[in-house]
Amino acid sequence: MECPLPLSLTPEDDAPIEDWPDQCPVEVHQLDGGQVVRRADRVIEEVPVALVYNCISHAVMLATPTDLIDFALGFSLTEGILRSADEMLDCDPGRAGEAGIEIRLSISGWRFAELKERRRTLSGKTGCGLCGVESLKALERPTTRVRRTCRPAAGAIGRALAELPRHQHLFRETGGGHAAAWIDASGCVELVREDVGRHNALDKLIGALYRQGFKPHDGFVICTSRASFEMVQKTMTAGIGLLVAVSAPTGAAVRLADEAGMTLVGFARGERMLVYTHPGPILD
Repeated sequence: MECPLPLSLTPEDDAPIEDWPDQCPVEVHQLDGGQVVRRADRVIEEVPVALVYNCISHAVMLATPTDLIDFALGFSLTEGILRSADEMLDCDPGRAGEAGIEIRLSISGWRFAELKERRRTLSGKTGCGLCGVESLKALERPTTRVRRTCRPAAGAIGRALAELPRHQHLFRETGGGHAAAWIDASGCVELVREDVGRHNALDKLIGALYRQGFKPHDGFVICTSRASFEMVQKTMTAGIGLLVAVSAPTGAAVRLADEAGMTLVGFARGERMLVYTHPGPILD
């Protein structure tokens, strides 16, 4: 049985995934004090990425074409398609063409049966969140309380925020993109994933962590964005009890974090921050 090609990839435009760049050179006109200068610049790339489970296309998201196996696993876990990493039997990033990239996943039969029961079509838009949900009932995913939360050392969040920019390769090159970082209790930046979309960056990070066999209570997540409902939901699903955002949370995010027993921090700038829910791990 051949898998469908929802992105209409053709043999003549196939190219290895590694050949697809994560940034694009452009020419710009720079205006500064009335002076106009033409110069070269670079912008972050985003392409359609199709996720195909057992030969059935399920989702097409716009994403930066890096760390795609991490993305596929993280998305599968945080969307509830898989409940553990070992339920992904194989992942083939496939080939890239002019239309986009297709990632083919082989998952366990009973998870695939569940997926077919609740299938929805996602039409990804950068940073959209909850794209393509067909009904309000589709949002009814159970809240899972986190079991343990990392207690960062004094000053750990500030140290991590100061160190993080050195790990943001795409941001340095293009000035665009979001990062999601895994931080240990001392404030050391252990792992970073970047993407044009904040949800994608978090999915990539969670996928990478699961592939490395992490323990959710050994660290916490910093995201270079606001904390939306979906960002909290993905973090909760991974069992991580502390999410730090450099920007604002939403009301729905605060309510979900409170219900899940998560510590949610917003407006984290150096040593200044606001703790919205369950402050014990930060203040005790």
